[in-house]
Amino acid sequence: MAASRVLLLLSGRPVSPSFTQSVCRLLGAGPGLGPWPTHCGFKRGRLVLSDRPFPGASTTLPLQRPPFCPFVALDQQQLRAGGTELPTNRGVDLGVAVILQSSDQTVLLTRRTSTLSLSPNLWVPPGGHVELDEELLDGGLRELWEESGLQLPQDQVSWVPLGLWESAYPPRLSWGLPKYHHIILYLLVVSQESQQQLQARIQPNPNEVSAFMWLGPDVAAAVATMEDGTETRHLPQELPPSILIVELKEDGGARRLALPVSTLLRTTPTTAEGKERVSSGTKFALRLWLQHLGR
Repeated sequence: MAASRVLLLLSGRPVSPSFTQSVCRLLGAGPGLGPWPTHCGFKRGRLVLSDRPFPGASTTLPLQRPPFCPFVALDQQQLRAGGTELPTNRGVDLGVAVILQSSDQTVLLTRRTSTLSLSPNLWVPPGGHVELDEELLDGGLRELWEESGLQLPQDQVSWVPLGLWESAYPPRLSWGLPKYHHIILYLLVVSQESQQQLQARIQPNPNEVSAFMWLGPDVAAAVATMEDGTETRHLPQELPPSILIVELKEDGGARRLALPVSTLLRTTPTTAEGKERVSSGTKFALRLWLQHLGR
């Protein structure tokens, strides 16, 4: 097995979770939806997690998984599809996502292109894998730059880890056996620049990003509270019917469009499809962001 990126301390004993194991379950998560407080230590290219304090732990963060996490069903039922075996020589990967907050308290979300094989058309914060030789903030700022073109020197931002999300793709067993398994660390990065100043410098990578927007607390609160499995019947009266986004054009230019807010309130479908929506993990991160703002 390659070097483990996510290491658990279970009763003080180091354990590298396998690809097929639910990290939340190994850390003692019960049948509820969570989140579960988890003690965390950050090392270069690695995340150490435990259900109890340990030497080197620097913070305690909420850890959550979606209610339909396929690894829970795999643990409980040991499902196999058509005799296909899940990988046994892989561990759990480590990802980082940046909740970039402007000085006027809006956050940046990007829409993944429709041509990506992994989670197309999802609205997410910029993020990706942490390299083995990277600190977590370095990895987050690198991914922010690679996807949005924004370069933010560390001395011009403040940052705080918000929470952890256990992610699988496909996200449901009804879509097929999992091909990816990550723990995603959401980092809040607060810029000294306004939304307007940051937007003037954004140059999205068209291979990964098809649009971007800035989300304020009011709309973010509606998005964050729309639980998967519920229906969007009507918008709260105080919400606008649409929000402005910047969409990339095929000729390399960009245009402003009004995106219906109802699109952002869509929940995860039960069958595989590429409908535009906000990811479940992003909703979790937005809730944590709003708590950080005291809203």
